[in-house]
Amino acid sequence: MTSSKGSFRVGRVRADLRGSVWYLCYSEHGRRHRPRVGPDRRAARRMAAQINAQLESGAPAALSFEPIGIDELQRRWLANHEHVLRSSLQTIRRYRAATNHLIGFVNDRHRGCRTSVFGVTHAEDFVRYLRTVQVAPNGHANARKRPLLDKGIQFILETCRCMFRYTIKRRHLSPYAENPFSELELDRLPIENSKPVHILTPDLEGQLLEACDDWQFPVFLTLMLTGLRPGELTHLLLPEDLDLESSVLRISNKPRLHWQVKTRNEREIPLVPVLVDVLRLAIGARSTGPVFQRRRFVSGGRPLLAGKSQLQLENELVHRTTTAAEGDLICRAIEARVARCVWRDAGMIKSERIRTEFMRLTRSIGVPEITAPKSLRHGFATSMQDANVDPIVRCELMGHSTGACGNGNGLGMTATYTHTRPETKRAELIRALSNRRSHGAAERWLRVQLQR
Repeated sequence: MTSSKGSFRVGRVRADLRGSVWYLCYSEHGRRHRPRVGPDRRAARRMAAQINAQLESGAPAALSFEPIGIDELQRRWLANHEHVLRSSLQTIRRYRAATNHLIGFVNDRHRGCRTSVFGVTHAEDFVRYLRTVQVAPNGHANARKRPLLDKGIQFILETCRCMFRYTIKRRHLSPYAENPFSELELDRLPIENSKPVHILTPDLEGQLLEACDDWQFPVFLTLMLTGLRPGELTHLLLPEDLDLESSVLRISNKPRLHWQVKTRNEREIPLVPVLVDVLRLAIGARSTGPVFQRRRFVSGGRPLLAGKSQLQLENELVHRTTTAAEGDLICRAIEARVARCVWRDAGMIKSERIRTEFMRLTRSIGVPEITAPKSLRHGFATSMQDANVDPIVRCELMGHSTGACGNGNGLGMTATYTHTRPETKRAELIRALSNRRSHGAAERWLRVQLQR
């Protein structure tokens, strides 16, 4: 170890004082590195010793990193979700669509930009760029385009923030650099032009059910009284997911049929007696297959895979997947495509069909602006709020993580679906204020005034 007032060396690492700041200089894998440490000589010596030990042992140096292009970062991050985290294909598609906006921004304004130079100023410029982007709300190429809504922008920025967290963990960003998207304070981003959430009033719910035909009625009554997501309803199988004798509905993952609950949280939902009676009539003598079948099979006809149990459907999926691959490696995309065909041949309803039927019903009762059947899920959560159902029970029935209910953030995701009706808010406020002294003083003042 050699040293002087303005520099010193620890093995393969040299430290130089420039002004009042120490810099380290070393080579790793043929590349020269010169990171900034700070004004403290002892801290610089400790860091130099640590890096030298890592270089001697062949481990990556503490301050080394590998800058890569933003497009390469996206590829590696999505591959990590695909092959390591095993995120759902739908989630990966959403992440790809969100980060594609960042790729477009870089190619348009900062071509060749790498992770090492992408900073908070670039992130701020990206936000301004997103406010100029026109998108099709339903994703169709021929649909009329509109600007991104605030919630869409927030989701894109949050996704990019997660991708840059991966960048830091994989050392594609300078050790001294902060996540550029964390500096934007996304939690404070105002949501001003988001799509409104419509909740059906009890009267409108009654009108919607009155407008249902015999096929629609069990479907939408179940959505109203269980809070299921439409995709969960369409993937219910007999007899595993429905026990009418115990009045229980089970929402379970079916990985061997290439379907999982959105949050991976399985749950049981008690059924009220009237719904049990409706489902018993709708199912009839069937004991296998989807609980809810397409309209054509209710009025007559049988699905190609009618009478198949869940195990038989799983075996059919394996057989078809092997045949479709034709000796190639079986990937998740092939499995997903074949699984959709197996569910279709079993008689399953498409989620898009439920939305189409829901829109027809809302138009028929005079509320065409309500287009999402998920509003029934919002109504289910709101009904539990009206009835003062325990927050933990609400989280479990909605299929959200109960951990979100116990932290300092209130009900977590359940709160997103929960809305307080004006009449409930009024009743609760009156109950809370009825014993306050100001309330009594006001009543006495009124009596005096009325006696004059």
